[in-house]
Amino acid sequence: MKLRIIAVGQKMPAWIETGFAEYAKRMPRENSIELIELKPEKRAGGKTDEQIKEAERDRILAALPRDATAWALDEHGSQLTTLELADALREWQGAGRDTAFVIGGADGLHQDIKQRADKLVALSRFTLPHGLVRVMLAEQLYRAWSVTQNHPYHRE
Repeated sequence: MKLRIIAVGQKMPAWIETGFAEYAKRMPRENSIELIELKPEKRAGGKTDEQIKEAERDRILAALPRDATAWALDEHGSQLTTLELADALREWQGAGRDTAFVIGGADGLHQDIKQRADKLVALSRFTLPHGLVRVMLAEQLYRAWSVTQNHPYHRE
């Protein structure tokens, strides 16, 4: 099973790349995390927010495997505990289905992506920098995996 993080945005600061890489490398091969960075739509030319989200929607859908479980990160989504994420990870492992997490661009996700998603999830009610979301999500996936393995990383 592969965990994919599909994120609109490129050229992140080194500390984000380092943080993401740290947690991605901790994951076992059978639950590897793959980051797919998508080019954000340029804001030039008088494009509306909706036009920008439509262009990014098309890139996201092209990168999103059809048979994968999809969770879209959205500030209005449900908030989960780490143990709930670990339960979902166990379920995905049992089903052998790849899972994709979608992080939108600066203008958020197009409604079509939210409708395609199996679940809308919020990491926080705070508005977070999208690069930081990658790091936080990778850490939580590692933490959830550690829970499934009774690894001491997660302490209750």
